[in-house]
Amino acid sequence: MSDAQAPQAETFTVLLYSDDPAVRDRIRMAIGPRPAADLRVEFVDAATWEDCRRLLDDYVIDLMVLDGEASPAGGLGIARQTKDEYKDPPPTCVVIARAADRWLAAFAQVDATLTHPLDPVTTGTTIAAMLRGRAAGEPVQGAIGAGA
Repeated sequence: MSDAQAPQAETFTVLLYSDDPAVRDRIRMAIGPRPAADLRVEFVDAATWEDCRRLLDDYVIDLMVLDGEASPAGGLGIARQTKDEYKDPPPTCVVIARAADRWLAAFAQVDATLTHPLDPVTTGTTIAAMLRGRAAGEPVQGAIGAGA
């Protein structure tokens, strides 16, 4: 199939949150601009909860990828607050340091977790599945008014 016949990749906006720009860069590199052949990603960065809130209020965010180790606001807290405060929150993926922290992620109503160090294959597969779910209109865990 030539490029002219190839289907257009759908473009999604992914919010990357960490107080550390190097962590945001590592997450961005693990996801890449094309986590799958049918998906294209544009990134927006946030270094604070206030930045996240402004971006959520002003733009259509398709997915949030949050640093669970960020300070002073951790990704788990931001994930929970987003689910509590927004009627149609985007799905959230939190990058955690220890697999044992997945119980905290469940409490925070996180849709997926990844662990440091990020594996590009697992990261791309996870992000692609989440974006496809968003495009299909699948409900987000903990969304206000979501069906049980």
